[in-house]
Amino acid sequence: MKDKTIDYILRTTWLTVQKMYNEEAHKFGSTMATGFTLLSIDPETGTPSTALGPKMGMEATSLSRILKTMETKGLIERKPNPADGRGVIISLTEFGIKNRDYSREKVLLFNEAIRKTVPEEKLDHFYEVAEVINELVSSKKIYNQND
Repeated sequence: MKDKTIDYILRTTWLTVQKMYNEEAHKFGSTMATGFTLLSIDPETGTPSTALGPKMGMEATSLSRILKTMETKGLIERKPNPADGRGVIISLTEFGIKNRDYSREKVLLFNEAIRKTVPEEKLDHFYEVAEVINELVSSKKIYNQND
């Protein structure tokens, strides 16, 4: 893989992981995006809808579609935000909590398999490199917006 570009490796690796999660989720009539959303919602207090998009790194339109589907399936419910009358709290239903637990189990299983296979030192380097990439991209140090 050394002859591949970094973005190619990131993209193809993520697509492989995403496919794996989608295959697992499909067994239960779900998707990886739904599982990710379930894991991003606080199971006890819920999460303000305005905080959910940024937390997940997702655009409002995409998130809105996912939330509508999740609400239709009975995974979540929307409640008025007592701290902000204009806002909404996204809360998990009992069914949503069960599905969240299943999603969490799959994520932990994936992490455990990687940790058993990859030495800790290599994982530490992976985290360091990922942090640098995130910082360079989020601080717009790679491409100047004025270009």
